[in-house]
Amino acid sequence: MSSIAEESIGNVRIVKAFANEKRELKEFGKFSDEVYKIGLVKARWSAAQGFFTQFCLYGAMMLIIYVASRLYKNGEISIGLVTSYLFYLQVLQWNFMIMNYCFANMMQVVGASDKLIKIIERKPKINSSGGEVPKDTEVEGCIELRNVKFRYPSKPDVQVLKGVSFTVDNKKNRVVALCGTSGCGKSTIISMIERFYDPEEGEVLFNGTNIKDLEPRWYHEQVAIG
Repeated sequence: MSSIAEESIGNVRIVKAFANEKRELKEFGKFSDEVYKIGLVKARWSAAQGFFTQFCLYGAMMLIIYVASRLYKNGEISIGLVTSYLFYLQVLQWNFMIMNYCFANMMQVVGASDKLIKIIERKPKINSSGGEVPKDTEVEGCIELRNVKFRYPSKPDVQVLKGVSFTVDNKKNRVVALCGTSGCGKSTIISMIERFYDPEEGEVLFNGTNIKDLEPRWYHEQVAIG
């Protein structure tokens, strides 16, 4: 939910450019409802546990006092014995409360670690290592976008790039200007060249090689945005 709000507010210009305010509000409302439902279930279980714990605790104490009063009237036990027993019961109660607190924290740690493990084991679509490393003599500084089409994962219904093609090299087309209104895809093209995203169709080529086949660290050492 927070990521949806952060993306919408941080990219408010793009949202306004595509008149996407209602869609973003609907998306935020959907995730907000999910968080509310999860929180409601958690609150109900927490309330049920609290009621059951308190009922058993004070119910047991009431039963102990009742039985102790009967035994005291019959002369079988003394007030001091009953008092000491209640103090021992209170000590045990605090120990069990501390155990419950520690167990709850341990479950939170287990839940958080499970999410971390999923993130660590997740395989990204864009590889961060591996691939071809051409020889230095082969680097000519030619970048080509060939019929590139792209949609942002958060907005699959909006096609930002619709078959963009151009070439930049160090011989003929050394300077290429990207012009257009806000939201037309200028920054997206730069993101394609930097390989922050991969196109859904088409290719981004560096020296005639698809950048998907190049070693990422080597490629970023050759291409810089100033």
